[in-house]
This record gives sequence, C-alpha cells and structure tokens, in this order.
Amino acid sequence: MAETGSNDFPTTLGPDATFKGDLSYDKGMRLQGKFEGHIMTPGRLHVTKEAKMQADVDAGAISVEGDVRGKLNASDRIELKQSARYEGDLSTSKLVVDEGAVLNGHVTVGPDAVKGTPPARPGQQSQQHGPPAAKPGGTPVPQGQPVK
Repeated sequence: MAETGSNDFPTTLGPDATFKGDLSYDKGMRLQGKFEGHIMTPGRLHVTKEAKMQADVDAGAISVEGDVRGKLNASDRIELKQSARYEGDLSTSKLVVDEGAVLNGHVTVGPDAVKGTPPARPGQQSQQHGPPAAKPGGTPVPQGQPVK
C-alpha cells in the first residue's frame, strides 16, 4: 500500500485510545493506540508504529508497522513494514515483508489462501474449533487426539 491520505482512512483510533471488543467499518482505519478483539472489514487496516494490537482480523488489506499478535486474513494483501513485529497465523493473496520486519507464525499466501482454511500438511493435525470430534459410535475424542 502506498502512502495514503486521511480520506483512505476515515476511521482513526488515536494514540491515547484503548479499545476492547468487536469492530467493523467499511473503508479504512488507522490504528495508533491499543486494540484487543476482532476486526471485520472489506476495507483496509493500517497499524502504525506506536500501535499495539492483539486481535483476529478479516480485512481487504492490512499494513503493519507496529506490534501485532493474532490471526490476520486479507483478501488482497498484507504488508509487514520494516518496524513491524508480528506473531500469529496469516493468510492472504499477496504478502510483502520489508527487510527488518519480525514475523513469527504460519503463513499461507496465494490466490487460494483466502478461500478457506488451508488443508493440514502431511503429518500435521488440523486445529479443531468447537466441540471435539466424535469417533464412530459417537464417543467424543479429546482435543489433540486423532480419530481412529
């Protein structure tokens, strides 16, 4: 994402603000403060250098300069700038990582990355969400155990 004006980011969470919860918006948001929760938007998210975010994000495009933890999912692109510190799993069509950025987690990139949850690699168990799977006969399987 090229440098953009305030018209591209009509929503701003300023440097002295802290927000916890679910947030949605249509166009773009510049995060300068602290955010914890979940963001859903077809638009853009710009996490500035001074920002700290612990959140799961579903967005059109995400640019990170600050400190971010959580799952990032962008239908268009994710950019990790030189000052970015990111920990989590990300999936996107396009990924740009500047020299100096810190990235710790799993990455899924490409046109099929955002169409759904990627399949588990051979020998890797996929993460389950919700109640444990049932064995044939209806017996619940403890989390992390394969179904036999």
